[in-house]
Amino acid sequence: MSKKMGLGKGLQALIPSYEDENKKTLRNITVADIKPNPKQPRQEMDKQKLQELADSIKEHGVVQPIVVREVPDGGYQLIAGERRWRACQLVNMDTIPAVVTEYTNIQAAEVALIENLQRENLNPLEEAVAYQSLINEFGLTQEELSKRVGKSRSYVANMLRLLALPDDVLALLSSGQISNGHARALLALDTDEKKIVAANEIIKKQLSVRETEKLVKELLQNKENRKKKNERAPEMEDLKDQLQGVFGTKVQIKTNSKGTGKLEIEFYNDDDLSRILEILLDDNSHVSRETN
Repeated sequence: MSKKMGLGKGLQALIPSYEDENKKTLRNITVADIKPNPKQPRQEMDKQKLQELADSIKEHGVVQPIVVREVPDGGYQLIAGERRWRACQLVNMDTIPAVVTEYTNIQAAEVALIENLQRENLNPLEEAVAYQSLINEFGLTQEELSKRVGKSRSYVANMLRLLALPDDVLALLSSGQISNGHARALLALDTDEKKIVAANEIIKKQLSVRETEKLVKELLQNKENRKKKNERAPEMEDLKDQLQGVFGTKVQIKTNSKGTGKLEIEFYNDDDLSRILEILLDDNSHVSRETN
């Protein structure tokens, strides 16, 4: 069993030394014998940048070896360096320099993730999916995962929370139309519908993360105001009925989100107005309002 590696200490700490004479792992292997890593975190590759890399490899060769491991049914499984491998395919190279390792499944998955994280090649959704995949497949806790990938537990937890967003919002995150910061702000909203509407508002108005946080705060405040209004509705209806009974005419009570408002009492002619004023000015007239 190989010694446990410090997976959070950088990619070079994960790859056996090329100079180690006891492990002759650096080889030129046939490009066609290499199979892609099914656990590759990155789902999208920029075709233009891949072609630029292919042109560079055609001119200068592969500067940094890829990392692979042998598989039981023959050939090799790619662990790190998929862009270099695919670029070699584009220019029809027969062989590619590779470090052949004996990584376990979890080590292979971790190295693939670490390489992409260090090269900043993953979008936030790909990173979150990769973390969740490691947790599900290998039974890791968030604490264990954070130590393995060299991130804080809170960072990993926040990335995983992104997966709670509706698919429409995740698609916008994956395509780069909204950022990680935008997505995290949307998590505070309580329904998928509100999150989708707010996400589209971000794109339409090109909102910054700070402006998005303000938008979310306003939406939450509106919800709270509606809740308070609904809670007070029966009480206000009862009060309106009492007032209409006292004045013998239609009464409207209008309130706003600040708790202020106005009381409207209808009258139909001068005599009706005088009658209502007498009631208002009569010290013996009163309207009782129950309070909790």
